[in-house]
Amino acid sequence: MIVCDIKDAQRLRCLSPLMAEAIDWLQSYRAEDFEKGSVAAGASGIIRINSEEPHLRAPEAAELEAHRRYIDIHVPLKSSETIGWASLSGLKYPHGEYDGERDICFYGDSATIMLHVRVGQMAVFFPEDAHAPNIGIGTHRKLCIKIPVE
Repeated sequence: MIVCDIKDAQRLRCLSPLMAEAIDWLQSYRAEDFEKGSVAAGASGIIRINSEEPHLRAPEAAELEAHRRYIDIHVPLKSSETIGWASLSGLKYPHGEYDGERDICFYGDSATIMLHVRVGQMAVFFPEDAHAPNIGIGTHRKLCIKIPVE
């Protein structure tokens, strides 16, 4: 898991060519161009950008989730977002089986850390990171960038 200012994300380009594509896209993105939905991005066309306006929820209502095939980058656009985090290796209470079609598994364990991600920042979650997004009050606007694990 990494949390950083978007303007400082250039350092993450070295992680993979797809991460570099995603960061290039994000650093050129203008929040006023927000349109809810999902689109392909980057030169490869395999990075997904999900533009969302979710309802925020109380910490106790936010389930941890983990993905096997994607790295998630969460980017709040309208207001700060709290995201719970826990190491996947320490989780003991899956809610059902891994859904390969949706690339997700939910867990009943509690987050061990709460991250407060501000507008202008991003949070990167790797397959070993379980995360519980969209914690707060009201609604907000965000991007969730899905990068295939190479």
